[in-house]
Amino acid sequence: MATTIEEIQNFKGKYPKQLWYLFFSEMWERFSFYGMRGMLTVFMVSQLAMNETTANLQYGATQAWVYAFTFIGGLFADKILGLRRSLFWGGLLMIVGSIILSIDPKNFFFLGISFTIVGTGFFKPNISSMVGQLYKDGDVRRDAGFSLFYAGVNLGALIGGYICIAVANGNLWSSLVPENLRWNYAFGFASIVMIISLLTFTQTQKSLGEIGLSPLAHLENSKRKIFEIATYIGSLAIIPVIILMVANTVYTDYFMMIIGPASILYLFYEMKNFSRSENMKLLAALVFIIFSIFFWAFFEQSGGSLSLFAANNLNNTVLGVELDPNGVNNSANSLFVIAFAALVGMVWLWMAKKKIEPNTVVKFGLGFLFLAGGFWIFYYTKFFADASGKTSLDLFTFGWFIITFGELCLSPIGMSAMTKLSPQKTQAVIMGMWFLASAYGQYFAGLLGAGIAEASEKASNLEKLNTYADGYQQLGLYALIAGVALIIISPLVRKLMQDVK
Repeated sequence: MATTIEEIQNFKGKYPKQLWYLFFSEMWERFSFYGMRGMLTVFMVSQLAMNETTANLQYGATQAWVYAFTFIGGLFADKILGLRRSLFWGGLLMIVGSIILSIDPKNFFFLGISFTIVGTGFFKPNISSMVGQLYKDGDVRRDAGFSLFYAGVNLGALIGGYICIAVANGNLWSSLVPENLRWNYAFGFASIVMIISLLTFTQTQKSLGEIGLSPLAHLENSKRKIFEIATYIGSLAIIPVIILMVANTVYTDYFMMIIGPASILYLFYEMKNFSRSENMKLLAALVFIIFSIFFWAFFEQSGGSLSLFAANNLNNTVLGVELDPNGVNNSANSLFVIAFAALVGMVWLWMAKKKIEPNTVVKFGLGFLFLAGGFWIFYYTKFFADASGKTSLDLFTFGWFIITFGELCLSPIGMSAMTKLSPQKTQAVIMGMWFLASAYGQYFAGLLGAGIAEASEKASNLEKLNTYADGYQQLGLYALIAGVALIIISPLVRKLMQDVK
């Protein structure tokens, strides 16, 4: 007999068992995603002979499309496929994309990436929505659940983020992987773990009861099939368009000018169906969404400019242990999230018991202050450089340590707030907009990184280090201003949130 939604939501203890199944499926998918992400900029510069400015713009465009597609994927999941079918289809496309890249990354780079972009769009927002549905409205355990789920995301990102780029750079398993196939193997790992992710999901989905089933169950079978098949064909047909958009970043510029305003207009259109109270909550969600754009624009330097900074300007030891600097840049943040996510979650629970927990808006503001601190530490690496322009990987890693607390104040709580602030009917749309904000963050990250890279063109390695470090000082200042602004407007946003904690 199928599990009912009541049985799932009336779980005993801290976490529902379904959360663990979703945790592992998401963990392997994130291995694949962050493994790929960590390789992109370095691959474009070292293998496709792009200059650093172009590579930053390409990186920003690629990542922007990944997250923009989560908005579209969320929409189709809500209206046609249901969360589960959508997730399965996305996983298949990601596997195809990674296999293409593992066969011939140089010649089929944009084709492989485009499959991955569309696949991630169908996979990513829907698994988060399923986590939200494991809890009743107002269940205080929801934040802890999202924090655990988030640790799964980071476990995947830690392993994938380090292994893929370290293999590609020849700093890991170099005796096992032939030198001319390093990049092929690195992309190949991403496809293998994606297959594991999909198998994990298909083997455990029975336990989810009716969560994530087709929204068109009321239609007769043949009619429903037509809608579903049209969605599959449409998502394959758009791949050539994505190839064009990602390869020519100017098209991405046009797209970004349209999609954000269009999604906000769509939300306002949906809002006419809701009560005043629900609409106030949706406006509060919009404030979080807009501020998160700024957060990710700075944070996501990790895959762009910080990737090149790691490749050119960092030594290769942390506390005396020899490590791949790019691998550290890709995975240090995830390691710290795993180490401290539960602790930060426990601190929030303890503060809630004492009735002194800061509200979600203030937590967001704190996120920016930590972000500012981390970027100032990246700036300070310039004072530890040698004549060849190499500086301390230890100090750089410490910068990620500080930034991680910023992320822990913002990201898991942000996801949870989106599910609490949006009515059930628009949940996937709001989740999609949350990821669309990340798309804008990624897009602006590419522009910011390109600006820093452009300033350092034709410079010596030491001059390049100074230019990059000064750029990070600037970003630190902007993050500080955003954090202070958020804390100042927090009482106003709290009013909009009403009973949502």
